[in-house]
Parts: sequence; structure tokens; C-alpha cells
Amino acid sequence: MREIVLDTETTGLDPYADHRLVEIGCIELINHMPTGRQYHQYINPQRPMPIEAFNVHGLGDEFLKDQPVFAEVADDFLEFIGDDSILVIHNAAFDMKFLNAELEWLDKPRIAMDRALDTVQMARKKFPGSPVSLDALCRRFKIDNSNRTLHGALLDSDLLALVYLELLGGRQHGLSLDPNAQNADGGGDTKRVLGPKSNRLEPRPHVISDAELAAHQAYIETKVKEALWLKKNEA
Repeated sequence: MREIVLDTETTGLDPYADHRLVEIGCIELINHMPTGRQYHQYINPQRPMPIEAFNVHGLGDEFLKDQPVFAEVADDFLEFIGDDSILVIHNAAFDMKFLNAELEWLDKPRIAMDRALDTVQMARKKFPGSPVSLDALCRRFKIDNSNRTLHGALLDSDLLALVYLELLGGRQHGLSLDPNAQNADGGGDTKRVLGPKSNRLEPRPHVISDAELAAHQAYIETKVKEALWLKKNEA
């Protein structure tokens, strides 16, 4: 069975409000095992990057202007995901909406929603009432996400592949363990990693400055405050 763990980054929340894809990352699994094959592509959105989105993923206009537009990479992307592979996506409705909008604008067939397996829904069923963000699930499963200072489609797909395998039942599905990744306290619990190091994510081709990291942290703090205010006023 072939599955594709998939994530995207975008300029905003709604493709029908002039927002576009800027990054796609995919990890191939065969029978729940990572093969080392992956697809990764930055995309020129042909529009300015809003600061709110930049603060999340750090992909700015200067970097993206030299990347191909979606029309130039669509066929390669479709070839990688194939016609019937299951697409494992965290909050699938969001990513599928953007992918299908981009395909629609090129008069290409849409990807059927029934191909998408939503790991948010899986996690909610497994851990009702608990946080199910990617970071929260990484903490729950002791998956090392220390490189995730900013969102990134391939990095997040890499982490999601580990989370997905844990949601399926963990090590009996073939997770390999890095014997050198011990807990900070020296305990016996190891942090789980995906396959051999040579198959893992390469460094991002652009450098995030201290100012950008500070802006990202400030953005997250603002969102937390907004969520707390909404919760308080809904009570």
C-alpha cells in the first residue's frame, strides 16, 4: 500500500481570496514504511507575501520570486502522488482546498477528497479533548521537533510521517530509533526519527534571521492571547 504524507505552505487561509501555494512537501510510505522518496517544491505565488504568513513560514518575496509557478510543477507533483495513493494530511481540508484550487485554475482534474486521510481527525478520536496540533503530538510521542522554529512543508511532512505511524500503533509499524537521541535527562527513552539520516530533510536554502524568529514568536504569542480571549468570552 502506497501512502503520501503531504503538507503545504501558503500566502494565507483561502485560495478564493487571492491566496496561493508557496511550498509543497511529500514523503512516500509503502506499507507504512518510509522509502526515502520525497517531493519538495517551493512555488512563486505571483503575489506579495502577507507579513502574517511570512511570520509563520519565513518564505518571503525575495526568495520566492525565483521559484517556478505552480503551472510549471503541477505535472511533476501529480506524477509523484499518483492516481490512487492515500494522502496523509494534518487538517486535510485546508491543504486539499489549496491544491484543488490551483489545479482548477489550470483546468486539471481535482484530487478526490476521499483520497485524503486527516491525521487531525485520527488524533481527536484517539485522544479526545487533548491538543492535536503537530507540535502537541510530537511532544506526546517524544518526537524531536526542535528544528521546527518555523513551519516548512517538507519538515512538517517529515514530522507528520512519524506522528502518523505512532497514531497507527507505533514501533510495530517499523519506526526506527536513533540510539544517539537520548532524552536530555539521560533517561532510557529515545526520540523517534524517520529512517536513515541520509533520507531526512536537507537544510532549508534560506537563512532565518534572529529578527524573523522573534517576529514568529510574537505572532504565536498573539494567537495564543486571541485564543484565550475567545475562550473566556465564549464561557
